[in-house]
Amino acid sequence: MKKLVISVLLGAALFTSAAQAENKAFKLSAAGLSNGGKMPDAQVFNDFGCKGGNRSPALSWTEPPAKTKGLAITLYDPDAPTGSGWWHWTVVNLPASLRNLPETAGEATGAQLPQGAVQGRTDFGASGYGGACPPPGNKPHHYIFTVWALDTDKLPLDANASGAMVGYYLNQHTVGKATFTLLYGR
Repeated sequence: MKKLVISVLLGAALFTSAAQAENKAFKLSAAGLSNGGKMPDAQVFNDFGCKGGNRSPALSWTEPPAKTKGLAITLYDPDAPTGSGWWHWTVVNLPASLRNLPETAGEATGAQLPQGAVQGRTDFGASGYGGACPPPGNKPHHYIFTVWALDTDKLPLDANASGAMVGYYLNQHTVGKATFTLLYGR
């Protein structure tokens, strides 16, 4: 019995180590930006008292985990004074072979996204990228870009899907994820 328990524990440890190593290799970056750095004006919202370019940054990522069948991208601000954070961008149904999105891919038209990709509704009330715009006087907020590796190639969501609904499906199908954070305050 003791040998069986040790074998099970050793097997679980090896599986966990392999999964952790695979996820550590999965990285997300934004062209010309530093993880933990300040969000440039180009990515700041252009309304609600903010004056920015409201352009999604160029994003790229490394090879996702082997079991990946589809990808998604989100931008979330956990510091928004809402009690539930703020969804700035959600994109689902991206192909597993995709490794980057160009700057402005988050335009509401979705013209620069792969066919079949769906942008959900942000907390600004529309689909497409909505940049940073924290309340004046707040400490800088954390804007967390995440690329999600999923065990499915298609989620049953449309442009009316809220960030909470997108998050629900993402968490049900995640095999790995990589994040990149920018800070912004005013």
